[in-house]
Amino acid sequence: MEKEEILKKVISGKIKIYQIENFTETTEEAVEIRRAAIEKIRNISLNHIGKYSLNSENLFGKNIENMIGVVEVPMGIVGPLKVNGNYANGNFYVPMATSEGALVASTNRGASVITASGGAITTIFKNGMSRAPVLRLKSSRDYYKVSEFIVSNFDEIKKESEKNSRFRKLQKIVPYLVGRNLFLRFVYDTGDSMGMNGVTIGTDAAIKVIEDKFPEIKCVSLSGNLCTDKKSSAINLIEGRGKSITAEIMIPDKIIKDKLKTDADTLIDVNYRKNFIGSAQAGSYGFNAHFANIVAAIFLATGQDIAQVVEGSQGFTTVEKDENGVYFAVTLPSLEVATVGGGTRIETQKEALDILGISGGSKFSGDNAKALSEICASAVLAGEISLIGALAARHLTKAHMEYGR
Repeated sequence: MEKEEILKKVISGKIKIYQIENFTETTEEAVEIRRAAIEKIRNISLNHIGKYSLNSENLFGKNIENMIGVVEVPMGIVGPLKVNGNYANGNFYVPMATSEGALVASTNRGASVITASGGAITTIFKNGMSRAPVLRLKSSRDYYKVSEFIVSNFDEIKKESEKNSRFRKLQKIVPYLVGRNLFLRFVYDTGDSMGMNGVTIGTDAAIKVIEDKFPEIKCVSLSGNLCTDKKSSAINLIEGRGKSITAEIMIPDKIIKDKLKTDADTLIDVNYRKNFIGSAQAGSYGFNAHFANIVAAIFLATGQDIAQVVEGSQGFTTVEKDENGVYFAVTLPSLEVATVGGGTRIETQKEALDILGISGGSKFSGDNAKALSEICASAVLAGEISLIGALAARHLTKAHMEYGR
């Protein structure tokens, strides 16, 4: 069937938007026809959306459906940012994709403070991707037999959950009972992948082992919202999801004065009254200035699951008096990142990871993703230092006016 004929049938509704690939030889042809159909239906031009360098054949069925083109987001670079991590060690140039004026410049200022102060020290204190199905019990008393079965047969359940995966390793299963609803929070090490799809597959296999043993107990939903994925939650703040990480720096008084144009006492006071009292009054799970800004920009640039900025925005900024300045730290309990799979395989996002030197899987599975979490946390630290510094020096409005915001 010729392109024009397919296009006419799409516009008339005889061929559905999602069916076009069934009538074309290539995915790129389908993309062109679908875009042309939308242009005619809406009487608009999609000239810019239709210009891109990505290979649509690689995207179809993996990253996008009903593709019509690409939306572009400006990308800037922050650095050098010195990171003293266990997995990321050295000076890094961090790609950030955003349309918010002043964000890259502000984060870059924070990076200069960190680098001049000797570099951010990072500590990953938890690492585990979770999936939590909900089971309907006959009675709450069934909790005992199910939880005992899990403890006694953990190795068998673990074996089933890890089948056909080189990344997925089951660490633990934590039960939570509400009435006769049993939530089982499965936690996995997922290597260099973010692992959400993988842990779903593994958990489904594990649940079948439990259902086979107890036919009267049914899994109502493979996700019971106790995971918790892409939603703000206390459990992620406390128990963590993905990488739980702290990035810290000692900033000397001279650097505070020269680069931030303020002093240690004022930084501490702004953080206390804004990030702690203000956030507590708001009932927030994010006792910080703007984690989401930096997390979102790095996620967009490097192909992370952008909706998981919700979890990444939760966390704490702490500023304490030090002998010669301040101790400044950020703690992100739920930072979910990857260097393989998902959007990391897209050409532009892969290039962004190449800037950091951590594209693809590492020789020691998981090291690249851990390095990315250390770089991301250090960039978040830079963003917090700069914004709190700007607020302390009363420079925030001036900065936004200067950068067109």
